[in-house]
Amino acid sequence: MQSVMERTEQETGRDRLEFQVLRMQNDMKEIAKKWDVVGVEQTKEENLTIVYKDENKHQCKIMLNDCSTSFQGIWDFSIDAVYTNDESIFIGDIRGPSNKGYGSICIQYLKELAADHNIPVIRGDIAPRDWDHVDRLIHFYEKHDFEIEVNTATKTGFIEWRA
Repeated sequence: MQSVMERTEQETGRDRLEFQVLRMQNDMKEIAKKWDVVGVEQTKEENLTIVYKDENKHQCKIMLNDCSTSFQGIWDFSIDAVYTNDESIFIGDIRGPSNKGYGSICIQYLKELAADHNIPVIRGDIAPRDWDHVDRLIHFYEKHDFEIEVNTATKTGFIEWRA
C-alpha cells in the first residue's frame, strides 16, 4: 500500500509532466513558424525539450528549448557550426547552461545532421576563453567519442569526431 507522501509525489510528477506536454504543444507551434523542429527529448532532470535547427548550405545551428519554462523566442541552448567543406563540420560555439544534459542532446543531433549530409568529421577548437572550464569540456567531448588535443602552455586545444 502506498503512503500518502508517495501518492502525492507521483501526482506532482504527473502534473508536472502534463503541464510540460501542454507547454511543449504551444511552444512547438511557435518554434515551427521559424525553424525546423527535429525532435523532442527528455533531459537527465526529466524535463521535456524541443530540439530544432536553422540551416543553410554554409552553416547550421542546433537549438534546444526546455519545456519547463515557456518559449520566449530564443533558445535555452545552442550549438553553432559551419560546413567547412564536404568533409567536415566545425563547431564555432556552444552556448547555454552546463550540467543539464542539453549539450549531450544537441551534440547527438549535430552528429545525425553530419550523417544526413554524409559528412564524416566534426571538429572544433578549445580557445583560451574556454580555459576556466576546460576540464568540463574535456569530459563532455570524451563522453561523446571526440579525440582531444590540449596545449596547456598556450591554453588551446582541438577536438575531432569521426563517424
